Amino acid sequence: MVENRRFFHQYPELSHEEVNTPAKIAEHLRGLGITVRTGVGGNGVVGYLEGGKPGKTVALRADFDALPLQDKKEVPYKSKVPGVMHACAHDAHTSTLLGVAKVLSEKKEELNGNIVFIHQFGEELAPGGAMPMIEDGCLENVDVIFGTHIWATIPVGEIGLRSGPIMAAADRFQIAVQGKGGHGASPHETIDSIAIGASLVSQLQQIISRRINPLEPAVLTVASFHAGNAFNVIADSATIEGTVRTFNPEVQDFIINEMELIIQSTCQGANAGYQFQYNKGYPAVVNHLNETQQLIASAKKVLTDDKIKTMEPIMGGEDFSHYLEKVPGTFFFTGAKNDKVNAVYPHHHPMFDIDEESMLIAGKVLLTATLDYLAQN
Repeated sequence: MVENRRFFHQYPELSHEEVNTPAKIAEHLRGLGITVRTGVGGNGVVGYLEGGKPGKTVALRADFDALPLQDKKEVPYKSKVPGVMHACAHDAHTSTLLGVAKVLSEKKEELNGNIVFIHQFGEELAPGGAMPMIEDGCLENVDVIFGTHIWATIPVGEIGLRSGPIMAAADRFQIAVQGKGGHGASPHETIDSIAIGASLVSQLQQIISRRINPLEPAVLTVASFHAGNAFNVIADSATIEGTVRTFNPEVQDFIINEMELIIQSTCQGANAGYQFQYNKGYPAVVNHLNETQQLIASAKKVLTDDKIKTMEPIMGGEDFSHYLEKVPGTFFFTGAKNDKVNAVYPHHHPMFDIDEESMLIAGKVLLTATLDYLAQN
């Protein structure tokens, strides 16, 4: 697993541009005697392992795309692709699942059922690879699905999970304000797009603080505001971009409607034009109760009780949500933080790294959960 992870780390590929990575995954799976389908939904790879005895079908999923980020670590396995880096542990997810596939392929005659290995492309960039792969049949005849995210803020040796919502729906919005430019000394002759935009930034924050039930988790972040390029010219246009994170679809729709009302009234009141674009991203990741409880029971065969944490939901997004909308399953986090190996940086950071021991823990939990599910069902 370490060898594979370090290879993938050195040769990362961006979302929806993956060519060599899926080819190597397919080659590895075929070498284990696993039936392989490539080009699934685009760049996806699916392996099929038929057990020696009849039973249920378990799907295990890993993603393999990288990020547009320069790797600044000084390690032997540093990325060799300028401006591209595995900064979210997808290389480790892939290598973990390949390790699990090796073990299961060696024991296939003893399996009470079948395994589907889903190697997914494009998770980092919506609309993501999960839905195209599902539409192309990767979940056909699947009874349950398990997945993990190796997580740099949880200490190595621990896992975290919960039933119900665990990761948020992740949306993106853009607001374009069209005013009337002019001289900085004559604001009365202009329609100041910056002043209008600043008002929007302030008012949008009140949706969360004053219009949403405080018991409903929600985030509205304005992350980008661009306007003008001279100190004495009032800009005629401004562009605002940001993200909304929610768990409840009703809250999500309410926020969209409130944003539209605020933007419309503010811009019309200032005689400015506007365009509002809202893109719903991945739905919330919602773990199924029974499958989560089953995975916890399996994890207790690998880890002591104090290493299995019930975690609070996080506002990050993941398109594993699409799989859980189709079949029962659960998604858990495997700790990879360790000061001793400088694995202390957050995801999407140019110094990101993991304690590779996390792959062994993730693999053992996935493997045990898979074997237990097949034996019990």
